[in-house]
This record gives sequence, structure tokens and C-alpha cells, in this order.
Amino acid sequence: MRPLAPGVHQLLGRPPHMVNAYLVEDVLVDAGTPSARKRITRQLDGRKLAAHVVTHAHPDHFGSSHTVCERYDVPLWTGQRDAEAIATATPATGPGLVPALMSRMPMPDAHPVARGLREGDEVAGFTVLDVPGHSPGHIALWRDHDGVLICGDVFFNVLRPSAPPKFLTYDDELNRASMRRLAELRPKLVLFGHGRPLRDPDRLSRLVG
Repeated sequence: MRPLAPGVHQLLGRPPHMVNAYLVEDVLVDAGTPSARKRITRQLDGRKLAAHVVTHAHPDHFGSSHTVCERYDVPLWTGQRDAEAIATATPATGPGLVPALMSRMPMPDAHPVARGLREGDEVAGFTVLDVPGHSPGHIALWRDHDGVLICGDVFFNVLRPSAPPKFLTYDDELNRASMRRLAELRPKLVLFGHGRPLRDPDRLSRLVG
């Protein structure tokens, strides 16, 4: 694991930074694709785990969630409006042909959601922010005292900071509003679902300006 901030580690990925998961104190945030389960559990074995949080109900973020929760006997938490999608493995899709075709692809194992997270809830020293758009119940995690933001897929940082692809986004206009909200926090460290960490708050401000 790669330490990024006090109590925050990034799990090693293959390829690096393509699909990210983070250990925040004793909470795993996101769990990659189903094929990542061995890589993730190899890094978690021997560590104390209290819960698993999923930022949003897309299969590249809850792909190994069932395995993680069963192996370590921990509850799964996610945004309340994404809870049913994970519990039934039926993510909401945006408009258009490509999302409709993608919804017919095999999905990860479903898993019961023990807690639907709401704006203002606390998770391992972070505050839950309700930032819908990329999915109906997308959440971010914000630590105010040192400016660390785990933004899920509200932003991507593949090659450069950007909005997520429209064809993967449930409501692009709503996600743009969530992007503006997070950029206004001026985070000192941004951790993405896809891409390298970012330590320049001006990059997000310019993107949404």
C-alpha cells in the first residue's frame, strides 16, 4: 500500500492508478472490479477492517465488495440512493444506447447494504458529502482539517483532470454541479476513483470555471 496522508493509504493497482481503492484508518473505500479481489485481499489480509464503503454503485467500484465483506465479516456502506443498486447488482444507467448495452453485461455479486450514508455522516474521520450525478447516490469523503478529498468518480484524473465520460454518467448536468461543489472546497489532496492523486486545487477550479 502507498501512504498518501495520515491514516490514508492507496491500494496498489494493476495497472497503477487505473481503478483505485483506499484504506482509510480501518475502512476500505471502494473495491475495484471482480478480477481485483485477490489483489485487494492480499493487501488487506492481516489488517484490522471495520467497514467497507463504496462511493457509488458502478461495477468497477463494488466489483469485489461481496468478497471483501464476506472474507472480513464487515458491513457495506454506500450512499442511500445507491444502496438498492448494490444490493441487487443493478446499477442505474444514463440515457443512450451504450449505457443500455452495458447494463446487459454480467454484473458483480450483489451484497446487502448495512447502512445508507447521508450528507454529514462521519466515516473514519471523514465527512460524507452527497454529490450525485455520476450515479444517483454518489458520495465523496472530505476531511476538512487537512483538506483530503476522496472524490470517487465525480472527477477523473486519467492523463489530466476531467469530468467522467458522459456515457458512464447517470446525469451529466447534476454531476457538473457536484464537480463545482467539490472544487469550491479547494482540497489540498484529491484522491480519484481513476487516476493519480492531485495536490493542486487550482486544477479543479480551472476545470469547472
